[in-house]
Amino acid sequence: MKNTYDVVVVGAGPAGSTCARYAAMHGASVLVLEKDRDVGMPVRCGEAVSNRSLEKIVNIDPRWIAATIKNFRLISPGGHTVQPDLGGYGYVLERRIFDYDLARLAVEAGAEVHTKCYVDGLTSDSSGWTGVSFQWKGENRSVQARIVVGADGVESRVGKWAGIDTTTHLRDMETCAQMTLSNVDLEDDTCEFYFGNDVAPMGYLWVFPKGNGMANVGVGISGMASKKKAAINYLQQFIEKRFPDAGVLTTVAGGVPCAVTVGTLVKDNIVLIGDAAHQVNPMTGGGITSGMIGAKIAGEAIGRAIAENDLSQLQGYPAAWEKEIGAKHRTYHRMKSAVHNFPDDAFDDIAVNVLKLKPEKRTIWGVFKTALRHHPSLVWEMVKVFGLKG
Repeated sequence: MKNTYDVVVVGAGPAGSTCARYAAMHGASVLVLEKDRDVGMPVRCGEAVSNRSLEKIVNIDPRWIAATIKNFRLISPGGHTVQPDLGGYGYVLERRIFDYDLARLAVEAGAEVHTKCYVDGLTSDSSGWTGVSFQWKGENRSVQARIVVGADGVESRVGKWAGIDTTTHLRDMETCAQMTLSNVDLEDDTCEFYFGNDVAPMGYLWVFPKGNGMANVGVGISGMASKKKAAINYLQQFIEKRFPDAGVLTTVAGGVPCAVTVGTLVKDNIVLIGDAAHQVNPMTGGGITSGMIGAKIAGEAIGRAIAENDLSQLQGYPAAWEKEIGAKHRTYHRMKSAVHNFPDDAFDDIAVNVLKLKPEKRTIWGVFKTALRHHPSLVWEMVKVFGLKG
C-alpha cells in the first residue's frame, strides 16, 4: 500500500467497487478500503435485480445468477393474487460471488483493494481534506488522496465527517430482516410479494427463490411501524406459517434508507455513492443497480477530474445522477408515502380491480394506475417522468 493515491474509496460493496473500476479505467490511481475480512460478506440483501439495469453497468457472468425471474406475484391481505406482466426479467444474485467479482474487476482495471481496513476519520490540513485515517493489521495508518469516496453504507460516516447531512428520518428508514431458507417448495422463476398490516405494515414481505429448494425470505417495514413490533417477529410468524419445514441457513437484519437522494453528493473533494448517498429506490428498497449506476457516473466524473486536474469536474456527477435516476426516485418516494397509508381493504380492492383488467392490461403500469387512482397527480407525474403508457 502506497502513501498517496488520486482516489480512496471507503467500502467495497457493489457501488464502491464499481466507482473504483470506472475511475481506474480513466487513469486514476485508486485505493479501496473495506472494513470486513472478505468482500461480499456478510450478505445483507434480498439479492434481486433487473437484468436491464445490471446490463447498463457490467457484463453479466452466469456464475452470479442463482435464479432467473420471469414472473412475480403480488398477494393482498385477503389472499388475492395478481401476477402482472414484468415486461422483462430479473435475477436473484449470489452476492458472495457477485461482490467478489466486482472487486476483482476493479483490480483488473488498476485499482488496489485491501480488506480489514477500518476507516476512522478524514485527514486534513489548511487546504482541506487530504485523505483518510484507518486501522490495518493492528496499526494506525493514514493515506493521502485528492478525492475521497464514501461508499460506506447507511448514515455514511464519511459524509458526516465532511459535514454532509446523511440522516434518514425514521419514516424513511426501512427496518429489514431476512432469512435464507432451505427445503422450501417454490417456483424457481417467480418472486412473491406480500402486503398488509399482519405481514408487513407500511412495507412488504418478499420471497425470492435461489434454486435448489432455497430462498431469501425477508420483510421491510417503516421505522414508524417497527416501534410497535420488530420486523424479525413479522418474518418469523410468516415463515412458521408458509414454510414450517424450512431450515434457516442465515439470518440478517439492518436498515435501508428509502428516502430521496442526499442533498449533497459532492462537497469539495468528498463524493458519496450508493446507500451512503441514499441512492436506493424508495419504493422497493432495492439499491444494488441504482447504486452501481450512481457509482459509474461518479467514477467517470472522478476520472475526468483527475485527468484534467480540475476538481470542478466532480459536479458533473450530481447533474448526471439527477437526469438518470434522481428525479424518478423523488416520484417513487411520493408513491411510497401514498402507498404506506393504504389500509388493508385498499390493497384487496386494488388486487380485485387489477384482476378485472384484460390480461394484456395487467402490467406494472396497470397495477400502479389502479393503486394510485386516489392520487391522480402521482399517476400523471409517473407518465411524465417515466414515459409510461397504458
